[in-house]
Amino acid sequence: MRHYLIVFLCCVFLAPATAQQAATAGLSEAGLERYTDWLEGEIEEGRLPMAEAMIYRNGSLGYHKVLGVSDLETAKTLEENQVYHLMSMTKPIISVAFMMLYEEGHFRLTDPVAQYLPEFADLNVAQNTTEGVGVATDTASSPVTIQQVLSHTGGFSHGLSGSKLDNEIAMALYYMPHADIASRVSKLATLPLVGQPGAQWYYSTSPDILARLIEVFSGQTVIEYLSSELFEPLGMKDTGYNIPESETARLVTNHDLQNGTIVKAARQLPSAGNTVYGGSFGLYSTASDYLRFTRMLLNGGELEGVRYLSPKTVELMTMNHVGDMREQGQGFGLGFGVVTDVAASGTLGSEGMYYWNGAYSTFFFIDPEENMIAILMSQRSPYSNFHESMLRQMVYQAIEK
Repeated sequence: MRHYLIVFLCCVFLAPATAQQAATAGLSEAGLERYTDWLEGEIEEGRLPMAEAMIYRNGSLGYHKVLGVSDLETAKTLEENQVYHLMSMTKPIISVAFMMLYEEGHFRLTDPVAQYLPEFADLNVAQNTTEGVGVATDTASSPVTIQQVLSHTGGFSHGLSGSKLDNEIAMALYYMPHADIASRVSKLATLPLVGQPGAQWYYSTSPDILARLIEVFSGQTVIEYLSSELFEPLGMKDTGYNIPESETARLVTNHDLQNGTIVKAARQLPSAGNTVYGGSFGLYSTASDYLRFTRMLLNGGELEGVRYLSPKTVELMTMNHVGDMREQGQGFGLGFGVVTDVAASGTLGSEGMYYWNGAYSTFFFIDPEENMIAILMSQRSPYSNFHESMLRQMVYQAIEK
C-alpha cells in the first residue's frame, strides 16, 4: 500500500507533459494511460523501485512521468531531474565521441587497434572458454580492427557469462585496482579473447578501448574531451563520471531483486573520486540530459544549430555491421543495437530502430521512421530484457498517428 500511495502522490504533484504536447507528438491519451498503468503496476508489484519515462516524438516531449521512490529504505519520492547510474548506456556516448574524432581523420575503421595501442599486437584466443585465464590459447588469426571494437566482434569479453574465464576477466578489469583507463585497457590486452577477431558478436568491454583511443587521438582525458566537445555544447550539465558533493542528494539509489523482493543494493558504486573514465560504464546522467543526446542523434547529428556528427556518420553507426551474428531480428552497428527484422524481434518496432540499455535497468531507443525517442530510467539490478521488451510494446501501442 505504501508504494501505491507514493505512485499516486507522484502522479498528482509532478507536472506531466500536457495533453496538447501528447497530441502534437501523435500519442493517444488512452495509450499513454495504459503505459502509465503498466509502470505503476511494475512498481506496485515490486519489480521496479522507480521509473522516469519519456517519449519524444515529432519534435515534442509528448510524455514524461516520474513514479515511485528514489530509495526504498527512506521512501523518498523520486523527483524530476535526479541522477542515475547509466552503466552500459555509457557505451553509445563514448561511441559517438569516438566517431567525432573519426570525422577529424584520426583513423580509419579498418585500422588495426595495435597501430595506435601497441599492446594489442599479439593477442591470444582461448581454446576453451569454460576454463580460466590460464587456459591453452591459439594466436589470433588476424589483428583486431577499430570497426570490430565498435561492433563487439573483436573477440573481447565483458566478463558476464559466468564461466571461469569470464569471472577471471571481470576480476582483472573491474575488481583489481586501476589508476586510469590506460591501466585497465593495458590489462585487457593481456587477457585471452573468447573467439577469433570478426568471427562472432560477443558483448564486451571493448568500448573501454575506444575511451583509451579518445585520449590518444585528442591528447585529453576522456572526461575533458567529453565535457568540451559533447556535454557542454549539448547542455548535458548533469552528466559525468563524478557527482559534485553539492548534488549527491540527487543520486538515485541502486536496488537489487533478491528472491522476488527488491531491496537496497548492499554495494553502491562510488559517485566521487572516480579516475577510470571508462567507455563501457561509469557515467552518471539524468533522463533530460540523455534526451538531449538522443535528440541530437535523431536529428542526424545536429541539435539547435550545433553539428556533432555528419548525417552520413550517424547512418553508418546505426546500420547493421554484424550480419546474422545476433538473434531474433537484432543486429548491431557502431555502438548501438539495431532492429533488422521487426517480426523476428517479437515485439513492436520499426526496421532501423536503434537502442541500448544499462545493467541497472536504464533503457532507450531511437526510431527514425517514427521520428521518436523513448527513455526509461530506473535503478534495479540484475538487468532483465523483460523491461526492455515491454518498454517497446507499451510505447509503440501509444502511437495514434
